[in-house]
Amino acid sequence: MSTFGFLKYFVPQDRKFFPLFDKAASNVHEGGKAIYALVTAETSEERTHYIRLIEKIEHQGDEITHEIFTELSRNFITPYDREDIHRLVTAIDDIIDFIHGSSKRIELYKIEKFDHDIVKLAELIEHTTDELRRAVLELKNMQKMRDITASLVRINSIENHADDIFEHAVANLFEKETNAVQIIKMKEILQSLETATDKCEDAANVIESIMIKMA
Repeated sequence: MSTFGFLKYFVPQDRKFFPLFDKAASNVHEGGKAIYALVTAETSEERTHYIRLIEKIEHQGDEITHEIFTELSRNFITPYDREDIHRLVTAIDDIIDFIHGSSKRIELYKIEKFDHDIVKLAELIEHTTDELRRAVLELKNMQKMRDITASLVRINSIENHADDIFEHAVANLFEKETNAVQIIKMKEILQSLETATDKCEDAANVIESIMIKMA
């Protein structure tokens, strides 16, 4: 057993960080659900609603991140390495930033129709943020290591799938779209959506590192 893993038995049950971790993970999953709802919305009114909702979720994410960093500066004892906490929270914050970036581009570029690849990437974001939420919720007791590991494996698989979809979508865009401006707009949206899945994998990698240290 590692020294860090041994010392966990002498650290009082944390009542500050874990609720904030849960809050951050749940918030980013709300963002995942909202971006999928946005690209599947049938009216401009619905799209505007979800764009504004994502803005709200992004602001909430910033507030949660700030609160966690404030707790890090105030507390000598933390449930995990301070660096791991910082990396995990930053990765989660990055996910919602790229979800928000995607929705802002959709609004600014006045995109009203979404092809299958964009819808699929948004759907994968919804799924991978849900898996991340599940993994983070179990971090507080480490009693379901297999469940956490299963979620991390699924996050990795989703990210690989998102890579394939992105590459296919860009190739298809250059092959079929003749309007150069439209190519730039759609490629930026695709890139932002795909990067959100990358950030989910970054968060999963941090969780894996925490699990190794706690073993």
